[in-house]
Amino acid sequence: MADLPDANDGTRTVTDGYFEREVRLSRESTAAFLRDLADQIEDEPRLTISTDEWEIPFEFDEPIEVEVEFVGETHRQLELELEFEWSPPEDKIGVN
Repeated sequence: MADLPDANDGTRTVTDGYFEREVRLSRESTAAFLRDLADQIEDEPRLTISTDEWEIPFEFDEPIEVEVEFVGETHRQLELELEFEWSPPEDKIGVN
């Protein structure tokens, strides 16, 4: 499980609707989070992102979309975005 630090007790599992959180981490915490995430991605097509307050279990399909965005103006910024998608199984119709 890829854990992010949080201060509250009790966990809410998020499986539908809309949910977004932004956290700021140290280099060390970010690296640990990314290592945990990479291990989950490599092990199976299922991952869980969580804090003490919430968790999001998610099964995903391949390919995984990776977006790199760089802004090199006054305020330099590098953004990395991973997009995992899940497609429901298609109904199988056959003729015997």
